[in-house]
Amino acid sequence: METQEILQVLPNLSISDRLKIAESALQLVIQEKHSFTKDEQKRQLRLAAMTAIADYAPGSELNIFSDLEAEDFCHYPDEEFYNSGN
Repeated sequence: METQEILQVLPNLSISDRLKIAESALQLVIQEKHSFTKDEQKRQLRLAAMTAIADYAPGSELNIFSDLEAEDFCHYPDEEFYNSGN
């Protein structure tokens, strides 16, 4: 069965069956990862790092909240009362 066929069939399966498939796929990925040589592991890490570069680029969704770093996280209406020493 081709990947596209599997993806088309997935929505028709029960949640239980989809979870079984996801678990099996994850186990296969983990097994394959453990069988990598050191060079293959380095190559995979390099690919992951290259893929992640766009996530950390200026203007990316990941960095969008860094614009708020200087702002207070939240404002409490009674903050002045609690800080006034009463």
